[in-house]
Amino acid sequence: MERLPCPYLNGEVELTEERRQHILAKYPDFLPEYFEQLAETLSNPDEVRSDRRFPQTRLFVRWFDSLKDGKYVVVAIVSDSTPRKRHWIVTAYIARKVSQGESEWHRN
Repeated sequence: MERLPCPYLNGEVELTEERRQHILAKYPDFLPEYFEQLAETLSNPDEVRSDRRFPQTRLFVRWFDSLKDGKYVVVAIVSDSTPRKRHWIVTAYIARKVSQGESEWHRN
């Protein structure tokens, strides 16, 4: 398991081996090639969106000009508070646009 810093959540986010395998299977062009962009999205997002369908899930979004001629990296994070506070990656992917969820925070 890897732990990545996430200042927005005031802590670390877990990337378990099971979730890494999920991302590899569902989005084979994303990992491991763009792991650095995933980490940067968590540490310095352009926007954080709340997911309407899953209230404990936030979408961290960052634009990268150099990613496939300009694309977003979206990282979905679940925050649990029981039995202890924990943040973990559900999935991550590359997107042309992001319309899912409602904006919770946006960089000015």
